[in-house]
Amino acid sequence: MGFLELYVFITIGTRPEIIKMTPVVHELERRNHTVFLLHTGQHYSQFMSEAFFSDLGLRSPDKNLQIGSATQGEQTARALVGIEESLMDTKPDVSLVQGDTNAVLSAALASVKLQIPVGHIEAGLRSYDIRMPEEHNRRLTDHVSKYLFAPTEHAAEILRRESVWGDIHVTGNTVIDMLQEIIPKATTRENPIKELNLNEFVLLTLHRAENVDDRRILKGIVDGLISLNRDIVFAAHPRTLSRLKEYELMDRIQTSKQVHIIDPPGYLDFLYLLKKCDFVITDSGGIQEEVTAPSINKRAFVLRTSTERPEAVESGHAIVVGVNPKIFPLSIQRAESSDWKAPTASPYGSGKASKYIVDILEKEYK
Repeated sequence: MGFLELYVFITIGTRPEIIKMTPVVHELERRNHTVFLLHTGQHYSQFMSEAFFSDLGLRSPDKNLQIGSATQGEQTARALVGIEESLMDTKPDVSLVQGDTNAVLSAALASVKLQIPVGHIEAGLRSYDIRMPEEHNRRLTDHVSKYLFAPTEHAAEILRRESVWGDIHVTGNTVIDMLQEIIPKATTRENPIKELNLNEFVLLTLHRAENVDDRRILKGIVDGLISLNRDIVFAAHPRTLSRLKEYELMDRIQTSKQVHIIDPPGYLDFLYLLKKCDFVITDSGGIQEEVTAPSINKRAFVLRTSTERPEAVESGHAIVVGVNPKIFPLSIQRAESSDWKAPTASPYGSGKASKYIVDILEKEYK
């Protein structure tokens, strides 16, 4: 018996979700399944631009809710209402979500209450840091999902220990699929920071609420970064820039002349910088995965006290250094001075996660 054509509802809301869902959309459409792509519009406008979708080779969404930035409750509620309306109109076979944002939780709740099976891509991640809204989103989503696509065996074991009701499948992470496809295109671009005239640099991203919404913590991070005495290219999130100005820390950065603030780059430009930098300092979860891709193979020093990506730590790609300004610079300097041999494989798979996910769905609806 052949495969039925599936009608798959996919929700995206932020830059990482778009990146990680793109190869899934491509794989579904390559196999002639129908995809309804809904964008909640949760991120800032530059992350939702036509150029960003074009860089990824992803078509425009079928619907954009244009929610924008708001409080946690407002974002979740608006997305819940908008997604429910679209689900009722489209009546899909399955609803796919990725990651741990408010849009993910909204789509999962809307779907399950309409008795539409939910597939959670990147299931089973846990930081066990209850300060993080994402931690609650991912846990709740896992427990209402029918299909749990865990990126690693470690994530799958977490799901088993929590006795989730859905079916657990280890697939790898779709970000590796995306990077293996797009890195050749990214590295042939013109240097996006050529005007800075830097031969060597460190790449910095910083955006998590627990780091940037507390003046004491943010000041400590700034002081610690400056003490590294390295040229740092800071791809600054608008939220972080706002806090730096509010807390009167911009002068400290500008006086140092070591931290070079740039606008958030497009994805291809960001990958260029990721490929060319000496190493990364970040509080991002996704970058901890991206540095493990064979085409990148860099180290990321994580400005957090915990991570939901222990596989990147175990492979040696990520080092959790905390946010104490007296400790994290020393941890980075010690690691820099030690020998490090980049692994040849990523703990997040070989770039076939999207294929495995679609294979599983097709088998279910055979």
